[in-house]
Amino acid sequence: MDSTDLKILSALQENSGLSNIELADKIGLSPSPCLRRVRALEEKGCIQGYRAVVDRQSVGLSVRAFVEVEMERQSGDVTQQFLDTVGRMPEVMSCYLMTGALDFLLDVVATDLEAYADFTTERLISLPGVKQIRTSFVLREVNTRHALPLSHLA
Repeated sequence: MDSTDLKILSALQENSGLSNIELADKIGLSPSPCLRRVRALEEKGCIQGYRAVVDRQSVGLSVRAFVEVEMERQSGDVTQQFLDTVGRMPEVMSCYLMTGALDFLLDVVATDLEAYADFTTERLISLPGVKQIRTSFVLREVNTRHALPLSHLA
C-alpha cells in the first residue's frame, strides 16, 4: 500500500459518495488509474463496502445502550446459537466477544425505553445460555468516529 492508496482510503472514509472523477481530482490522479486502484483495494478487502451514515435520532431511535452479556458457560453450540440469533436482531448494531468478566458486549438501539425493555426482557434474556445482562445507557454521544486512523501506514 503506497501513499496514493492511503489518499484514496482517506478520501473515501471522509466521503464515500465521491464519484470516481471527483476522487481522482481530489487525490491527483487521472480517472482510469484511480478506478483501477479503488478496484484493487476492494479486491484486497481494504474497502469492504460503502454506506451512508444515518443519524439514529432523526429516524426515531433515541435510545442507545451498551449491554454486557454474561453466559452460563460458553460451549460451542450455545455460543453459536447466541451469535446467530443476535446477528438477526435489528436492534443489535454490533456484537463483540470479550475477555474478562463479561462474555459479549452489544451495542443496541431502540425507539424508546419501553421498546428497549421489551428487547431485553422478552428476547435477549431468554436466549439459551444467557445468565445475566447489564445495561449502560448512552446519555450523549461525545465523539463518534467512522474513519479509521491511517497515519501508521504512511
